[in-house]
Amino acid sequence: MNIGDAASASGVSAKMIRHYEEIGLIPAASRSDFGYRTYAERDVHLLRFIRQGRLLGFSMKQIAELIGLWLDQSRPSSKVKQLALTHIAELDDKIKELQAMKGTLEQLACHCHGDARPECPILDGLAKHSVLSQKFVEEKR
Repeated sequence: MNIGDAASASGVSAKMIRHYEEIGLIPAASRSDFGYRTYAERDVHLLRFIRQGRLLGFSMKQIAELIGLWLDQSRPSSKVKQLALTHIAELDDKIKELQAMKGTLEQLACHCHGDARPECPILDGLAKHSVLSQKFVEEKR
């Protein structure tokens, strides 16, 4: 199948497929006699695997590791689990960061009158050097 067909079948855009090839995440596609990229079902399966990993928020480096583990039939599942647990911890940190951002914005929005006056605590808060709560900054250390 051509790159458009592979993109449709995998849910990964043609642009991203080319990018994945460029960075070595997937092997370079075979070429037709006219120089067009051609893909087999196994390539589409790999692209779907990458797409699922991206949907779960894995980094490109983590996905490369997962692909290596996926292709290695003698791998210990403990390596896969450790990678997943590490990612879960990263997601927990990101959730805390997003919650702190949300809390700060809620506090700023609560103090804004939202009327015709030019005074705006939201803009004043953004103009300050440190907008996020001190508690969050201390937790990050």
